[in-house]
Amino acid sequence: MKIFLAGATGAIGRPLVKLMLEAGHQVVGTTRSPRKTEALRAAGAEPVVVDVFDAAALSHAVGDALPDMIVSQLTDLPPGLDPSKMEEGTQRNARIRREGTRNLVAAARQAGVPRIIAQSIAWMYAPGAEPHGEDDPLDVNAEGTRAISVAGIVDLERQVLSSPPIEGVVLRYGHLYGPNTGADTAAAPAIHVDAAAEACVLAIGKARPGVYNLAEPSAYLATEKAQRELRFDPGFRLTDNHEREQRIRTATPA
Repeated sequence: MKIFLAGATGAIGRPLVKLMLEAGHQVVGTTRSPRKTEALRAAGAEPVVVDVFDAAALSHAVGDALPDMIVSQLTDLPPGLDPSKMEEGTQRNARIRREGTRNLVAAARQAGVPRIIAQSIAWMYAPGAEPHGEDDPLDVNAEGTRAISVAGIVDLERQVLSSPPIEGVVLRYGHLYGPNTGADTAAAPAIHVDAAAEACVLAIGKARPGVYNLAEPSAYLATEKAQRELRFDPGFRLTDNHEREQRIRTATPA
């Protein structure tokens, strides 16, 4: 399968490129920085320099690639999640979720791409009974910085899930930790970046349209749907070669 990966050089994008290629997929990976193209090429992906806010350029890139699927792992947060820069980063991240997603959906429609998988977050549920399942409401009455993040993911998810004829899949990740995330641990709900990447590969071959919670076990979040339908394993790590090979076999489409 040929996959157009938006955000190929981010924290999830880097291990995701590796896992996609090992699963037998062809990867066209985007970056906004020409400096990062060699790393993508060395990893085995076809690099494309494009800014997702440039709708015309993005549409052209998707049209040239003619992928079977678009995967969005787009974020725009400060390196290391620097607390002094997070307020501005939250605004940028919400914008990329709104406008970047809108441009990806438009490009997919124009090129006839039938499916989009997109990254969302799993700690924005409205207060209520826990653990939260995928059908629980999001915290649309939040205030302050949280309200900015909620508005961004509500817009992203609406566009991905309600843009027929495109089939949309939303991956609600817990707080990321691990290589290139700026954190060695994370508050619940948490997910290691390798497990997040592997879950996306599993979704490529197995996910039905809809929403999936993805995180390590916690009182806050229910992840049974992802475990049942995707065979999601929150303990997956790239350093575990035997487990990686096993997951690749089960993830590869027939």
